[in-house]
Amino acid sequence: MGEIFFHIDVNNAFLSWSAVEALKNGSTTDYRLIPVVVGGDIKKRHGVVVAKSDPAKKTGVKTGEPLTDALKKCPSLISIPPDHKLYREYSKRMLDLLSGYFNEISPYSIDECFAKYDPVTAKGKEPVEYAFFIKDLIRDTFGFTVNIGISENKLLAKMASDFQKPDKVHTLFKSEIKEKMWPLPIRDLFFVGNAAEHSLKGLGIKTIGDLAAADPKIIESHLKTHGRILWEYANGMEISPIDEERKSSKGIGNSTTLESDIISADDAYKILGKLCESVSRRLKKEHMVAGSICVEIKYSDFTSVSHQMAIPTPSSQKEDLHKYADLLFDRLWSHAPIRLLGVRTGKLSPDTMVQLSIFDMEDAFSEKGPVSSENNISPENNASLRTDSKKKALDKALDKIRRKYGDNAVKKGNRLK
Repeated sequence: MGEIFFHIDVNNAFLSWSAVEALKNGSTTDYRLIPVVVGGDIKKRHGVVVAKSDPAKKTGVKTGEPLTDALKKCPSLISIPPDHKLYREYSKRMLDLLSGYFNEISPYSIDECFAKYDPVTAKGKEPVEYAFFIKDLIRDTFGFTVNIGISENKLLAKMASDFQKPDKVHTLFKSEIKEKMWPLPIRDLFFVGNAAEHSLKGLGIKTIGDLAAADPKIIESHLKTHGRILWEYANGMEISPIDEERKSSKGIGNSTTLESDIISADDAYKILGKLCESVSRRLKKEHMVAGSICVEIKYSDFTSVSHQMAIPTPSSQKEDLHKYADLLFDRLWSHAPIRLLGVRTGKLSPDTMVQLSIFDMEDAFSEKGPVSSENNISPENNASLRTDSKKKALDKALDKIRRKYGDNAVKKGNRLK
């Protein structure tokens, strides 16, 4: 038997975790059995449906739509605010439990992970039998359900876990692709978004099987490298593990919907500073630096604009991110009232691979002042490099304090009111 992977995916995670917690705290109503959405508080303007129960889904409520629209479809709809701290806790508990039953676990998102099947750890249970055991263990331990997909690679395991839900185990081995995967609509293939679906349908490709049978050169000519990857996925090939592909292709960002519209640039700069601080911590936690940054503005009339730029020297430092975020904001803002601000970084690379940009080299090797014979850097720039090193050490210490005592444990004096 070759390698076997499980993809373990929590069914309707945010709603399920909120429902389980409410029942633990004495509620007599299971949110999963009545029309309920996780969607925030209209008064605080967090009015988008994040997750929905099956009864809410049957009334036409859709994920991502404004809560006000959902209430028109289902006047009896109950809305509960998201609790991300709770979700992180339930995710951690599940991973802690699974670590006792698998030697290798790769978290993929807050509500899903990959696990490598090991017959020794499974104590002789075959993959399907062991998957049923794990599925039931999670349900009986925590009160929420998962789907588990099984295959020879992570791609097919993830595709399998998306089959019929909830509380199911599915296989999608390479020998089953033709029967189980190829008849599915092209939008069901992992990594196919709206734009790719539209392009593929324009080529007459409606099912995953259509794509698998197509000439990869034609697909690549229309969708570039992304097209080649999709063709490989349609044929069950996973050249690079999808969790690594996701990590390299996705950026790290944060956004906030404001309790009231802002019309001051200074207020916007402060909010961007907090967002950059959060993004900086996450980049450092992943040991990554960003080579690009994007700022998004959503106005009070719900129109959105965004713009991005390259960061000359990839960085994870909050000051660097904030500097470029403010610059992008100044280019973007129309002076209309702002409802939401967001910052996202991209072109991520390991922090061990940072190179000086040509501008940094010009600064470091400028003709200002005498040059040190030891390292060919002027004393002025040598001091600048030492200052940068101190900044990084300070940031590292502040991040450690905030992780232990909370985001508001340490603040700059100019941010105190």
